[in-house]
Amino acid sequence: MSKLRRFIQCDVFSPTPYQGNGLAVVIDADGLTDEQMQRFASWTNLAETTFLLTPTDPTADYRVRIFTPSREMPFAGHPTLGTCASWLHCGGITKTAGIVRQECGVGIVEVDISKHPTLSFGAPATTIKEMDPAHRAEIMQVLDIPTDAVVNTAELCNGPIWQLFELKHASQVLALDSSRVRWPTFKSIGLIAPHPPGSECDFEVRMLAPSSGMSEDPITGSLNAAIAKWLLASGRLQKPYLVAQGTQIRRHGRVTVTPENHDTVWIGGEVHILIEGNVQL
Repeated sequence: MSKLRRFIQCDVFSPTPYQGNGLAVVIDADGLTDEQMQRFASWTNLAETTFLLTPTDPTADYRVRIFTPSREMPFAGHPTLGTCASWLHCGGITKTAGIVRQECGVGIVEVDISKHPTLSFGAPATTIKEMDPAHRAEIMQVLDIPTDAVVNTAELCNGPIWQLFELKHASQVLALDSSRVRWPTFKSIGLIAPHPPGSECDFEVRMLAPSSGMSEDPITGSLNAAIAKWLLASGRLQKPYLVAQGTQIRRHGRVTVTPENHDTVWIGGEVHILIEGNVQL
């Protein structure tokens, strides 16, 4: 039997409300079936919808399940920050001061809440391997990426799997036509390149072919986390940097990346609570 449950919609990874990535959060989700969660996530038609549950791990503050309109995700970045902000907004009290421990499909993810309204999650472990050459060539052909524009490629996995291209210039990332690639023919394609010195942001990032029915994701915390871990593993992440994402689809995404030591990176951004009430579910 359905009942009234607390519900929030928030905007994540932008200093400007309605310019980030939208997230739906069902606060009191205990008792919902997988089918009910997936059906509701499909109905919201947002990139992700999350469901807050009682944790099964005694160290966790809450448990979250993350759904796109078509499938469940083991981890995602903007749902992590948005769910944490929503839980705090509804009176959640942490077991450890300044840190929220979120239980999700990849285990425990820590969220630093000490610098609110900017929240930061600890980037989870990332598997790094070479991209399949044939797949790389296919992506480059479809997106019309010039060979001399590519600096590095890699396949990264931190729950989701990313086909990552590092290009020479941010303008090359921004010039690509995202409508040329669609899920599921192409999985999640990540792109990063530096902005010129003196720019507001250090890098431009795009994520193409998301599974939520769009050709481009507005702002992608999990991709930025995987990239940060990749840079850290290669010794290239020496200082904090700021990412712009969503530029080509008229969003104002901003993601902070802050290394703490040889294996810890924090991925941060602002969260705005925009809608709250109840949902019959």
